[in-house]
Amino acid sequence: MADEPGGSAAVTLAGVAIAFPLAGGAIYQAVQGIDLAVRPGEFVAIVGPTGCGKSTLLNATAGLLQPSAGRVSIFGAPLSGLNGRSGYLFQADALMPWKTALDNVAVALEPQGVRRGEALERATQWLTRVGLKTFLGSYPHMLSGGQRKRVALAQVLIRNPEILLMDEPFGPLDAQTRQIMGNLLLNLWAQDRKAVLFVTHDLEEAIALSDRVVVMSAGPAATIIGDFRVGLDRPRDAAEIRLDPEFHRIHKEIWSSLRAEVQKAYAFGEAG
Repeated sequence: MADEPGGSAAVTLAGVAIAFPLAGGAIYQAVQGIDLAVRPGEFVAIVGPTGCGKSTLLNATAGLLQPSAGRVSIFGAPLSGLNGRSGYLFQADALMPWKTALDNVAVALEPQGVRRGEALERATQWLTRVGLKTFLGSYPHMLSGGQRKRVALAQVLIRNPEILLMDEPFGPLDAQTRQIMGNLLLNLWAQDRKAVLFVTHDLEEAIALSDRVVVMSAGPAATIIGDFRVGLDRPRDAAEIRLDPEFHRIHKEIWSSLRAEVQKAYAFGEAG
């Protein structure tokens, strides 16, 4: 997808290629020819086989990786250095074990120079919004996996990023907790409609949450091979929407594109 008219896309990847040096002077071409635009307020999920470069694209959008070709633009401006308009929620928790849930969220405001009293007040509000009002003084080891994810989500959202980058954020959780977290994310997203780029291996999760599902080919030199609109009504329940006949139709359509790439990735891994 090309840039939106007037350069209004929140994220634009244009002809992006990313390669990594290997031992002996060889080069591994992770992704190539990536063209993708995410509009403000749009929720886009990326799916693809293991090793296809989904996380690599998030890292380029965050400014953690420099493309070897092409360009990354944020709200029409070329990205140089870290993307200060984005928040990044990783698969692994980034919580500090020696800090309480309240302090883990409040510390995210330190780089902005927010006074500690105000930071604690805002952190309390965010932890309340994610359902952890009674766990302000709890340390990470005292929380369940789902509760830690709620703290991590509050830690990212308290900075009010315009773009939310999410890399398998609910991957370590059990299926029921994943659906609960999916509904929490949808409820929070519906309040201010940030642009979201969401990486997942779970096609059902991608369809349940997103406006579009982007499918990547197997690596190396992975590229985008499909871009599917999800025409399901909002608001949605991440569990109940999976019973909708239209959900199953969309799933079948996307899986027909994804299946062969998953098989290629498996065969490549077996050969290696």
